[in-house]
Amino acid sequence: MSVWRSSTTAILVGGVVVVVIAAAIAFMISTFRPTTSVEMGSGVFHLWIAKDEPSRVTGLSGVEKLNPTDGLLMAFASDDTWEIWMKDMKVPLDILWIDSSKEIVYIVKNVGPELSTDKIFKPTTKARYVIEIPAGSVRNYSISVGEKLEFEVGDIK
Repeated sequence: MSVWRSSTTAILVGGVVVVVIAAAIAFMISTFRPTTSVEMGSGVFHLWIAKDEPSRVTGLSGVEKLNPTDGLLMAFASDDTWEIWMKDMKVPLDILWIDSSKEIVYIVKNVGPELSTDKIFKPTTKARYVIEIPAGSVRNYSISVGEKLEFEVGDIK
């Protein structure tokens, strides 16, 4: 017959507390990400902002569904031909590259998640920002290269 000890109770309670705290932190991170609204074409999009390397690498990976006007804005500290892939993606996307003057300079439409890391998408000109929105948005909202956007992202890391 085993004896329940107070140290066993303390370990059990401590483990439960750690799990609850970790779940609360994960919820806060996923719920309270920085966002911005961006008018593009005939639509207004509500975008999560990824302005540091870990959040840009994660991007929309694992997101099961995007609302029609949701997406991600990746902000970089410098201009470059930033490459995008579909690793761990579950939804198809339209991808837009925006230069430092916030003008759309390149668009790739209807990128499917089945491409994973098999295909890398790269603009033909340097950009400072990349926006990922649900596939079909460029067509549905008449978004085009040359369009100037307005948004704020704060400090970029």
